[in-house]
Amino acid sequence: MSAKRDRDIEKSYSKEEFIQKLRRLADAIENGERFEIQIAGERVYVPVRATFNIEHERTDGEEEIEFQIKWVLAHE
Repeated sequence: MSAKRDRDIEKSYSKEEFIQKLRRLADAIENGERFEIQIAGERVYVPVRATFNIEHERTDGEEEIEFQIKWVLAHE
């Protein structure tokens, strides 16, 4: 398997699509299962061992909340 290239993608979704993805994520977390999502043409697999955090930013009259999922890539 080749090494994955660095990537920084931000993808917008409709409210309905976002809700559907959040529900699938919540179900996977609750059931102790790996979460799978395709973002901008690339399939991403979130392992059960991932950690979760929420980030809040406020700058120049804008606010942002990011729901983050992080994990260390397993070495093959």
